[in-house]
Amino acid sequence: MKRLLGKIDEGLLTSEQRPMLRFLIILTAASTIGLQGYTILFNNFAAEMVHLNGSQVGITQSVREIPGLLTLLVVFVLLFMREHKLAALSVLLLGLGTGITALIPSYGWVIFTTVVMSFGFHYYETTNQSLTLQYFSTAVSPIVFGRLRALAAISSVVAGIMVYCLSSVVQYRGMYLAIGAVVFIAGAWGLCQNPTHAGIVPQRKKMILRRRYSLFYILTLLSGARRQIFVVFSILLLVQVFHFTVREMTILFIVNNIVAYVLNSLIGKAINRFGERFISSCEYAGVIVIFMVYAFSTSKYLVMFMYILDNILYNFEVSIRTYFQKVADPADISSSMSVGFTINHMAAVFLPALGGYFWMLDYRIPFIGGTVLGVISLIAAQWMRVPEKAPELEMAGS
Repeated sequence: MKRLLGKIDEGLLTSEQRPMLRFLIILTAASTIGLQGYTILFNNFAAEMVHLNGSQVGITQSVREIPGLLTLLVVFVLLFMREHKLAALSVLLLGLGTGITALIPSYGWVIFTTVVMSFGFHYYETTNQSLTLQYFSTAVSPIVFGRLRALAAISSVVAGIMVYCLSSVVQYRGMYLAIGAVVFIAGAWGLCQNPTHAGIVPQRKKMILRRRYSLFYILTLLSGARRQIFVVFSILLLVQVFHFTVREMTILFIVNNIVAYVLNSLIGKAINRFGERFISSCEYAGVIVIFMVYAFSTSKYLVMFMYILDNILYNFEVSIRTYFQKVADPADISSSMSVGFTINHMAAVFLPALGGYFWMLDYRIPFIGGTVLGVISLIAAQWMRVPEKAPELEMAGS
């Protein structure tokens, strides 16, 4: 466990918290392997086996974001089951959706399995964030978030290696089944665990929207919009404008995740040392520069460097959640994480289509729009204020 997450101060992490840490480690690794395995195979599978056209692929990708919008329903699901059980069930569902993807090579089946897989991934992400904020103090949660993101980065590389090795011995059905089985088993393991302990503040089992959390909502929405530009249009820029080959993109993917693995473990420490406002300001200032370079640079290598930097800065969004932990009522965490995840995905509904329209007019326009988002985010981040001594979550041993 220490090798995966790095050394956390023994005085900050209690023996009661270790089961939850182990729980999140295993499920986060499994969730990342499932999502990345599915994603790496999807485009080739869709083209070669299902023969989907561009419009159908686009619709499938839009459908994949719908469960992200519906994460606000998590608060109602928690009326019937405990949150750690939902986290494990979500990973199990992700494994199931991934594993059965290639059983029936049809458009309707792809839509169905995409929805199943996506519900699993998105519901695990929101419960993962909520459990981290509930079970770890304000001093420890930034470190745990950073280490889990580092773990996710290396798990992405593992997923790529799995696909590469499996592709030489089995077809798409076998690859999806193998990856799905690994994830499914991890989810089943999680269902058999009870990593909780007494003393955690009971969570309110209802939808919560508070005016005093407005800055959290605004920054979360802006972060989701920035994510869409990064995921959709930065890759499109590399491929269509700068003509990156599949091999170059693969190398870039590996480099990105190795860099993320090394640096993500430092993000939590930086938040503790410099504070959320400073880290967020650095992120948004960097975003402004990156998107301007995307829009106007003619250098392939400069744009490639900006892409790596963009990927690093995206991980700074952890500061939004740790800021919320420090200013929120501890009983609001679970509901607010599900609401926040929905807000984060609002931009996914319209921004890719809108950006695609402007891309056809001039590829620079989406990145100029991204620059504007960066400026707004930078201004909004200046209102981030936390108590001089942020209150720790009330938990046993904290």
